[in-house]
Amino acid sequence: MLELKLFEEARERLKGTIKETKLIYSDTFSQESENEIYLKPENLQVTGAFKIRGAFNKVSLLNEEQKQKGLIASSAGNHAQGVAYAANKLGVKATIVMPKATPLIKVEATKAYGANVVLAGEVYDEAYAEARRLQELHSYEFIHPFNDDEVIIGQGTIALEILEELPDADILMIPIGGGGLAAGIAQAAKQIKPSIKIIGVEPEGAQCMKEAIKAGKVVELPRVHTIADGAAVKVAGERSFELVRESVDEIVTVSDYELMNAFLVLLEKHKLSAENAGLLSIAGANKIKEKGKKIVCVLSGGNIDVLTISSMITKGLVSRGRIFSFSVDLTDKPGELVRISQTLANESANVIKLNHNQFKNLDRFTHVQLEVTVETNGEKHIENIKNALNKIGYEIVRLF
Repeated sequence: MLELKLFEEARERLKGTIKETKLIYSDTFSQESENEIYLKPENLQVTGAFKIRGAFNKVSLLNEEQKQKGLIASSAGNHAQGVAYAANKLGVKATIVMPKATPLIKVEATKAYGANVVLAGEVYDEAYAEARRLQELHSYEFIHPFNDDEVIIGQGTIALEILEELPDADILMIPIGGGGLAAGIAQAAKQIKPSIKIIGVEPEGAQCMKEAIKAGKVVELPRVHTIADGAAVKVAGERSFELVRESVDEIVTVSDYELMNAFLVLLEKHKLSAENAGLLSIAGANKIKEKGKKIVCVLSGGNIDVLTISSMITKGLVSRGRIFSFSVDLTDKPGELVRISQTLANESANVIKLNHNQFKNLDRFTHVQLEVTVETNGEKHIENIKNALNKIGYEIVRLF
């Protein structure tokens, strides 16, 4: 186990560089989960994510000879910015290898901190392989995003802040990609409060740590498929796996659907945005069997581009039944469209899109197909609309 004093020393080292993000109580997530939910908003951190903690702690501990060689790191985005920021502040040259699919906002932010960015590979693991090749070629000092004690210790300073502010917390929910964040927080938290429960949260399409725990060793997933690009990791770190196995009590997984849902609620109720990987903890809060507990969910990052935000809002609205789209076949005669419109108005459904198409029905001389998209207030409201249309003789097909 990593000694508690190492986390305390790292916290002192990080003073003046990071923000001590304060907990936010969430009425909405508390009601949904039947627990007391607090958010640890690392999406508001310097560089927009928790990664600055581990990166700065690691880089500040390098000796002058190591710094002279220059640094290299591989990252899906947030570690990249953390290393670039730390290197810039400490006067060290940095090269960052990022997957080609990394959101542009993360690439540009990394460049803005003065790092040389190389785009390589489709997922993190391929970018990592290229970074290792460049390390050998140029004798750079490699800064691993999660399989390094100094990085893990830096991430674990989050636990010190949480338990100082909320010492009676019962459960910590922590996102897992490669495992460095969960390892650090769990190691520190268990020493401060041995009774605390630590739950890691992974995407269903990238559960490398859960599979490693099941196998009793690090395993490589054949593929990853998740909108949580920051946690799209095929292989957990050897070191982070050892520490997670030792101190994390449980790992749950969440679907992309659940991440979209969590995004919309966070944005609408708390006016906060988080990237998909950053949402893992709050999406996982509804998986908790215990009730009436004080739970802290770590929002690990908020680096998300505007186009993705737009897409997430739309998908989140659909997932919560706030947008309803359906098709219906109508006889091609005057008044049919009016009957549909009046029924929707009676049910307080606001029409946002309508397509009256004669050519989508084979019998276009007597029937037409109508596609309608409306704003709704949830699944119960959708059911009322469907029942009202059925009552006046229309059979509808839900599109989404």
